[in-house]
Amino acid sequence: MAFVTLKDVLPQARVERYGVGQFNINGIQWIDAILNAAQDNQSPVIVAASDRLVDFLGGFEWIVLALTAATRRLKITVPVVLHLDHGQSVARCLAAIDAGFSSVMFDGSHEPLAENSRLTKLVTDYAAKRGVSVEAEVGTIGGNEDGLISGIQYAKLADCQRLVQETGIDALAAALGSVHGEYVGKPQLGFTEMAEIAENCQVPLVLHGASGIPDADLTKAIQLGHAKININTETNQAWFQSIRESLATGSKNHEPRLVLAPATAAISTVVSDKITLFGSAGKG
Repeated sequence: MAFVTLKDVLPQARVERYGVGQFNINGIQWIDAILNAAQDNQSPVIVAASDRLVDFLGGFEWIVLALTAATRRLKITVPVVLHLDHGQSVARCLAAIDAGFSSVMFDGSHEPLAENSRLTKLVTDYAAKRGVSVEAEVGTIGGNEDGLISGIQYAKLADCQRLVQETGIDALAAALGSVHGEYVGKPQLGFTEMAEIAENCQVPLVLHGASGIPDADLTKAIQLGHAKININTETNQAWFQSIRESLATGSKNHEPRLVLAPATAAISTVVSDKITLFGSAGKG
């Protein structure tokens, strides 16, 4: 099956007020876990590779081949987006597109707005000719953002409008209080700003750092225009906890498959739970 783009899954989600989950892959086990959960729940899904992990995972081409093979082997019929998360440069985004990614995020949020817009436009121009969708970011999401430690800088409405209008992006990640990695204390999302940006920008919004946000807040964010919800930390935590429990039994088993299989199932459980929470079950 061919990968679809954000344009194929997010507009409907935005109108019908449900969220499509983005789940990042951190190893080959994540691929099967995510795809199986999406298929079981008949949900569209966004499978993402963070730019900082692409080389660790084997490179852009290997990721495309691995996900393509998995969709065939598992007989996946639901819509699958293959997305580059936090593309660190224009060149990296173009390389992902050339390799077969159906969607990319260019992260120019640490640049001045004019430069962010200029660079993002280079990506959208290239992507549009190849039928690939583009996500961009305004403001700074707190925590550890692909190796960059930062505090939260809320996105401004005027900046969001300018980036959308100048670049023609398909989805907007507006920093509104979420944090990458684990939260310290209770997340403080800017719901007022969220509603204003959603109403005035008229593109699907993306919530980064959704792991650890209370369910009620996630539901509210979806109702206020967030059609793409990014999950990574919670699947990693589930995987790690399963591995730790397996090793704590004192078993002398040394076959990786027997240790990793329960961890893969743990990832699937998290993905399934999020799909249910986001309301995308049955939408695929």
